[in-house]
Amino acid sequence: MTAPVVILGANGGIGEALARRMAERGADLFLTARDADSLADLAEATGARTASLDVTDPDAVAEVLGQADSGDGIAGLAYCVGSIVLKPVKSATPEDYLDTFRLNTLGAVLSVKALEDGLKKAGGSVVLFSTVAVQQGFSNHTVISTAKGGVEGLTRALAAELAPEVRVNAIAPSITETGIAGKLLSSEQMAKGLANMHPRGRYGQPDDVAAMAAMLLGGDADWITGQVVAVDGGRGALRTRNQ
Repeated sequence: MTAPVVILGANGGIGEALARRMAERGADLFLTARDADSLADLAEATGARTASLDVTDPDAVAEVLGQADSGDGIAGLAYCVGSIVLKPVKSATPEDYLDTFRLNTLGAVLSVKALEDGLKKAGGSVVLFSTVAVQQGFSNHTVISTAKGGVEGLTRALAAELAPEVRVNAIAPSITETGIAGKLLSSEQMAKGLANMHPRGRYGQPDDVAAMAAMLLGGDADWITGQVVAVDGGRGALRTRNQ
């Protein structure tokens, strides 16, 4: 028996890509989604254990994630649950902010809290997810940037609090071709415009982000903690002649 890697939101594009990468490395996986049936094919391909989980329910998080540790601790936790809520501030409601915070930020807190002892036991690593919009400042992003800004603060606070046993980092992607980004990439014209906003000339693919997450979960990143790593095709740092 080996310490498992827990991936929440494993039925999303990045979560699934990460699960497949970690399985190729021989990791024992514990995967969750709101509906575990959506993980059936992935579980068969990776040999993972699966469970249904509403990450906004504190009791459910504690109960379900309590099943992940078989006695050897937790090797890694990736919180791949998230949303993209784009509204101008004048039309965003208090519920928009609260619901988005619960899903993106509080759910991450609850997950780390539930697995803290196991992570410390195995010297595990945590990977959370922010967005390029937090550091750049985009219009119509107040809802999601508020929640993901909390994730960046959480990342640094947890990295300090759980040191030296546990490493905690976050990834800040730009637009990536996943289910939650479907509306943004729904037309060829819109997709092309978004691609051209990136110095690399394309928007992201789930495996672009999963590759960094897998690295941060593994031993090659043993001296990396408290960081927010941009995986954004250069959008956050560069401006080209085409932009």
